[in-house]
This record gives sequence, C-alpha cells and structure tokens, in this order.
Amino acid sequence: MKKKQQGIQLALVSIGILLIIGTYFYFPSIKKDKVLKDQSANKETQKIDESTYFEKLEYKGLYDFDKPFNVKSNEAYILNSDPDIVYMKNMHVTLYLSKNRIVEITSLKGRYNKENYNCFFEQEVFATDGGTTITAENIDLIASKSIMKVYNDVNLSNATSSLQADKMDYNFETKYFKVSMFGDKEIKMKVTQ
Repeated sequence: MKKKQQGIQLALVSIGILLIIGTYFYFPSIKKDKVLKDQSANKETQKIDESTYFEKLEYKGLYDFDKPFNVKSNEAYILNSDPDIVYMKNMHVTLYLSKNRIVEITSLKGRYNKENYNCFFEQEVFATDGGTTITAENIDLIASKSIMKVYNDVNLSNATSSLQADKMDYNFETKYFKVSMFGDKEIKMKVTQ
C-alpha cells in the first residue's frame, strides 16, 4: 500500500510542477507571441491606412518645356508621409522626343516623382525607341539631367550592334551611351556591319 501511495504522491507532485511551469512560463510566452503578432498586423493595417490606393493611374506632362510624356500604371499607391512619390505596379512611360521619335519604357514595379518627373523602374525593365532595345533589372530616368541610368543585367541591341554590361548611361536624344561593369569584368559587345 505504501508503494501505491508513493506513486500517487509522485504523480501529484509531477502534475503540480507541470502546472506551475505552464502557468508561469509557457502560457505567458504564448500570450506574448500572440500580442506581438497582433501588433505587427496592426502596423501593417496602419501602413495601408496611411496611403492612398489607385487603379489605372495616368500622369501627363511636359519636360524640356516642349516634350510631352505619359506615366501609366495598373495599380499604384501614394504614402501620406511622402505625397510626391507614386509607387506603381506594371509601370509604363512614353516619352515623345524631337523628330517624332517615341521612347517607351515598361517594368513590373517602379516609382514616379511628381515634383521633378524622375522615374525609377525595377524588375524586368524593357525600353525601346523603335530602333534600339534595352532590357535590364533597373532603369533610373532622371528628367532633370536628361539621362537614363541603366544597371543590373543590361542588354542593348539595335540593327548594327548588341552589348551586355552591368551598367550604362544612355541618352535617347543623342543615342550616345557610356558603358561600364562592376569590378574588373569585361564588357561583351558585338558590332556588325
């Protein structure tokens, strides 16, 4: 009988220890994790609430006083804390240059600055003026300097040449470009006549 009582006492003490550990250590950590998850969900909701969302957005304007441009996007949002920057999905920009040349640039994501007209394209960027085609992961169209900075997996091709590089500055008006690589790598270029 004494062994049976000792077994019952040992089981009761074990259950008591488990209850103490659960009450003071395990359950508070579960509640803390839940509170942290709820707080992060609230922060995400606040971020959404602190922005304005648009579908099929389009901006039109002039640069260099006489050259029109269009900026379009399927989806976009503007943060209330920075109202001059428009964050876009499926961004499409059309530039109307002199001599009836048209440049089109598209990307999966991008940003447009409404104040200075600068555009920043990201992911699967494609640019063309009908004769020259450029693909890259990033293009920064700096309207204030009339230059386009192309970088990350750059490919340029036209009727007489093609090249691959890490970065390039290109001017659609003059068709001049400056090509370089990150580090000491060589530029791959093919010219045909």
